[in-house]
Amino acid sequence: MFRLRMAGAQWRDRIGGAIGGAIGIGLTAWLSALLGFDQASAILLAAPIGASAVLVFAVPSSPLAQPWRVIGGNVVSALAGTLVAQWLGHGALAAGVAVGLAIALMSATGSLHPPGGGTALLPVLAPAVLAQGYAFAFLPVGLNAMLLTATGLLVHRVTGHSYPHRVRPAPPARGLLPEDVDAALAEAGEAFDVSREDLLALLARAESHAAARQR
Repeated sequence: MFRLRMAGAQWRDRIGGAIGGAIGIGLTAWLSALLGFDQASAILLAAPIGASAVLVFAVPSSPLAQPWRVIGGNVVSALAGTLVAQWLGHGALAAGVAVGLAIALMSATGSLHPPGGGTALLPVLAPAVLAQGYAFAFLPVGLNAMLLTATGLLVHRVTGHSYPHRVRPAPPARGLLPEDVDAALAEAGEAFDVSREDLLALLARAESHAAARQR
């Protein structure tokens, strides 16, 4: 129960993801230092960007790891955190409202990205970050997110993964329609970290393998 393996995970991919994450975070840390951000702000910024790196390099097929979500999610969350910190200060109430508002705004803009919750906390936790105002959402947050995404594009091109993720074509599954997958997802009542298109393609391939085994 507590050791569920990620479907499709291969050690080759994990090693490539680790190398890519090291390169991506190294570049963003270098950029923050180059732009002259103080050490405290740079360390705080590293936390959500590090979480973004795990998604971009370890699970590039995840809807949560796609470029718009990495960039838009972090920028929107930084804006939300700055807005709340200006209104409510740096207490526990501000922290909760900042994360809640970030989730709502990311959902509304189609940029839901889990590390955005950490990004939203930065202005609330650090007065030095708040002092930079809304510009902080774009520089360094937005620029770092763009740099991380660009690194992901290059690394995954070398490792042979599609990023941004594109569904590999598969033969249609007999009798299975997209509406059937939608109905099954609605019945499950859960949000899964996989697109409907990927689910359809996986089911089609599974059906093809099952048919080949029965011949």
